[in-house]
Amino acid sequence: MLELEDLRAGHGDFRLAAEWHLPAGRIAAVIGPSGGGKSTLLDAIAGFLAPEAGRVLWHGRDLGPLAPGERPVAMLFQDNNLFPHLTAAENVALALTPKRRLTAAQRAEVEAALARVGLEGFGARRPAELSGGQQGRVALARVLLQRKPLLLLDEPFSALGPAQRGEMLDLVAELARETGATVLMVSHAPEDARRIADAVVLVAEGRAQAPEPTERLFADPPPALRAYLG
Repeated sequence: MLELEDLRAGHGDFRLAAEWHLPAGRIAAVIGPSGGGKSTLLDAIAGFLAPEAGRVLWHGRDLGPLAPGERPVAMLFQDNNLFPHLTAAENVALALTPKRRLTAAQRAEVEAALARVGLEGFGARRPAELSGGQQGRVALARVLLQRKPLLLLDEPFSALGPAQRGEMLDLVAELARETGATVLMVSHAPEDARRIADAVVLVAEGRAQAPEPTERLFADPPPALRAYLG
């Protein structure tokens, strides 16, 4: 279970507050107006932003003392964070080792991860030789190999068209079900939340609200969500 215990985090004059929990294995969409604190929320959970107060806990363990790389968290960024000079296979392999020379077992793991996201045979291509959707699949394969139980998505598919974005969202949901991962997904598109999310975290006016069941929230939106949706 992910728990945010009286969490306070921010930068400059902005502050975000959160006090809630999300059961393990759930997919939650994080929505709200631009500048409302969605990325701040993910950064605090991932360890890129130190809370000013409160705690982030995973199954009761305080993650505060842990560096980002030591946390049970994998994160997909908006730009996919791929290295342009590395091949798709080499980018994925970074989840296992920073070394360019892999063991036979590690090569097999990389190939299996690429195949799992629909990129079998694409390992030798560099990011510039891949479409936006394929680049997103490479990033997802790398996350898959990290084998972290908590996956944070900071709008990694926002540049894709509706069809490709839908395919990637479905793949995320499928992988989450297979691995039992808990997912927090930032999105500006309500249809993304409705497509795969069990719950929605509304972030507005300096507060990340407790997760609410997706359809119930959209059926009777609070004023802040109504204003966001227009």
